[in-house]
Amino acid sequence: MILTLSRRWSVGGYLMAAALMLPLIALILQSLQPDQEAFQHLKNTVLSAYVANTVLLILMVCLGSLVLGLPAAWLVAMCRFPGQRVFQWAMLLPLAMPAYIVAYVYTDLLDYAGPVQKMLRELAGWQSPADYYFPSVRSLGGAAIMLSLVLFPYVFMLARTAFLEQASNLIQASRTLGCTPTRSFFRLSLPLARPAIAVGLSLVAMETLADFATVSYFAVNTMTTAVYDTWLGHGSMSSAARLSTLMLLGIALLMFGERMARRRQQQFQKAEGKSEDYSYLLTGWRAALATGFCSVLLLLSFVLPALILLDYAIEYFDPESLSAFWSYSANSLMVSALVAALTVVIALGLQFLARVSPRKWDRWPSRLAGFGYALPGTVLAIGILIPLTRADFAINDLAEWLGLGLPGLVLSGSMVAIVFGYTVRFLAVALGSIESSFKRVSPTLDMAGSTMGYGPASLLRHVHLPLVRRGMLAAALIVFIEAMKELPAALLLKPIGFETLATYVYQFVSDEALELGALPALVIVLVGLVPVIYLNRSLEHVH
Repeated sequence: MILTLSRRWSVGGYLMAAALMLPLIALILQSLQPDQEAFQHLKNTVLSAYVANTVLLILMVCLGSLVLGLPAAWLVAMCRFPGQRVFQWAMLLPLAMPAYIVAYVYTDLLDYAGPVQKMLRELAGWQSPADYYFPSVRSLGGAAIMLSLVLFPYVFMLARTAFLEQASNLIQASRTLGCTPTRSFFRLSLPLARPAIAVGLSLVAMETLADFATVSYFAVNTMTTAVYDTWLGHGSMSSAARLSTLMLLGIALLMFGERMARRRQQQFQKAEGKSEDYSYLLTGWRAALATGFCSVLLLLSFVLPALILLDYAIEYFDPESLSAFWSYSANSLMVSALVAALTVVIALGLQFLARVSPRKWDRWPSRLAGFGYALPGTVLAIGILIPLTRADFAINDLAEWLGLGLPGLVLSGSMVAIVFGYTVRFLAVALGSIESSFKRVSPTLDMAGSTMGYGPASLLRHVHLPLVRRGMLAAALIVFIEAMKELPAALLLKPIGFETLATYVYQFVSDEALELGALPALVIVLVGLVPVIYLNRSLEHVH
């Protein structure tokens, strides 16, 4: 009976993985459709510029995240200085701040009509832009800086973890040999942490490639905006699909690089982590410099934008806008809660199948199902709408054949599209969290359950569910918050007249009026703090 039921789980797992892979399959098939004229026009005119801007933006953001995140990680992990314990968790706060909100805040501050240039003109007596030079915020470099301020915590988090896990005997040996902190960093700490840093940079690169709102607001043409404009502006689904497949190739290369980094990481140190405190005690100007660097970084990346948002929310508070605010908040809560529940249930089933099945190939459904997190929202939206639209046409044709009223776009024009898209996008988050919980469950418990006559369903219900419950709750929490913040997929998949907090805020950003949408933007930031706090507690628990 167990074997028969296990086969049912296997079939169900592969069917679920196939359904979640449907957007990718549809995207590839759509890219093969004949539409040579539109794509050839893009290729002959602007495609090379889009690709160049995208590659350059990724390189600049990775460099910026490295320059900001790596020194902060080493200082917090390996040194003791005033405020060090606060910076351990505070450096993760920028993850809660959407990049396009940071972009708007700094554009408002640094533009020609902003307070910074006004103050410079008053102090220097300048009368017009011809009298002085000030770098343009709305540029490729400006977009790279904004994204770096938001994404550097990925490098900080992984590099800090790598520094904390370095063996104490190696640190002691470097000190015995007379290495200064600087020499120890470059000759010991940095080489050992290099694979973890590479993984962090891969995440930064994928997030940069997926960004739509920031580059769109700064009028920087990248592959993400090219997909959006080609689809909605030029009405060419096939050309947009072709552009999307080019992005998929880039994503595949980034993921390959990340996996290679993880494989290399296993070959480095085999000793245990630090058993004694070998951190460097900074005093005098060195301590002041460390505290100042971390403080300025935190101020620019989170504190200043958050304070400006709070000031906007208070100054421009409009009671008449509360009805729309509550309505869109309810929409966001409903969609996010539904997606969180779906992803946890699907991830639980797929990871349980990978654990209990005696067949090695039953691990593939969980691996295949998590591909969606690497897809930018605009690319995923195309992959979602292609099969759903065709299914809608089939449903309407069937209704017409049966002499019934035409139901319309029951799939692509309803919440089904946005819920399906979010589920594909964030399932990988739930898979990772639940997989880590399963790994902490001893295999002997599975054997004991089989000895007691438990089938797979009973084993899951009575043994695994109580033990992986924390991982399920963590997965649901993180997916919920990510769904609340998601913008590109929401813009393209939401039903007509349906708004979330993210799309509501983006409307104000697009109209150069974030002040009026500061309250929902602040809510998104505050809600985004929850997974940041969870990440910090997880790191503290491990170390």
